[in-house]
Amino acid sequence: MNEIIRCPWAGDLPIYVDYHDHEWGRPVNDDNKLFEMLVLEGMQAGLSWITVLKKRQAYRKAFDGFEPQKVALYGEEKIEELMQNEGIIRNRLKINSAITNARAFLEVAEKHGSFDAFIWRYVDNTPIIGHWKSVEDVPATTPLSDRISKELKKMGFKFVGSTIIYAFMQAIGMVNDHISDCFVYKEMEKSL
Repeated sequence: MNEIIRCPWAGDLPIYVDYHDHEWGRPVNDDNKLFEMLVLEGMQAGLSWITVLKKRQAYRKAFDGFEPQKVALYGEEKIEELMQNEGIIRNRLKINSAITNARAFLEVAEKHGSFDAFIWRYVDNTPIIGHWKSVEDVPATTPLSDRISKELKKMGFKFVGSTIIYAFMQAIGMVNDHISDCFVYKEMEKSL
């Protein structure tokens, strides 16, 4: 019987294993999904990803399915409602950043046809393949994440430091940072 090899960070929590196996590192081109991941990666700042992942459904409900058109219209009343929502991380700066980012996201999408077209141009629409033997080898930032972070900040985005942006790039498949023994790494390599 062949044992399935995964990145060690996936652990054995079903929610984490499912995220690792079916989402992380797989290319995302849907603007709403890209917005969701950008917001969630910002919410993670200073916390563990599992904390955010466990609250993901509550976030989807609280943030209108992460439709940037809706989130961009949030005002003070909605912010107060979100601050009372025990299902999400109640950090006013992070909540405000989601609204700010929705507005900037829509501006970028309008200018470039979609946010997808804008963000994927950084990698010529082809994922960068990491060749990592262990999780310890995987970087937290790269010169490319530094550049994207700097450009997003100029466009008015918040909570988009280089570490957050690199995590976003990994999550949406712009970078395949599964370790080279991982079954997902091998699947992704074959699909290119």
